[in-house]
Amino acid sequence: MANSKRDLFLKRRLRVRNKLRKMANGRARLSVHRSNKNISVQLIDDVNGVTLASASTLEKDLGLIGKNNVEAAAKIGAAIAERAKKAKVTECYFDRGGFLFHGSVKALADAAREGGLKF
Repeated sequence: MANSKRDLFLKRRLRVRNKLRKMANGRARLSVHRSNKNISVQLIDDVNGVTLASASTLEKDLGLIGKNNVEAAAKIGAAIAERAKKAKVTECYFDRGGFLFHGSVKALADAAREGGLKF
């Protein structure tokens, strides 16, 4: 019996998160969510259960509302790297969720690395 796309996505998300939890060592988690229209990212401290920084295409000051493409993802990656520096976070681990690591997710990760985040 074939699995639906949603079932495969949920299985992949659980697999990725469980592997990352084993390697966390108290580091923050850079969690990515991508929809058809927008992309958002959060820097989360799982030990305390607090969001340290976030960036999204829904923010008016970034001027990317309703855009989910590679260029918008790169700008969001640069923004989260800058905000992570303000929060005094230099190392984290990249939680892509159930999304494949290519396209906009890869562009976001590359821009965050260029901005100074290590993962």
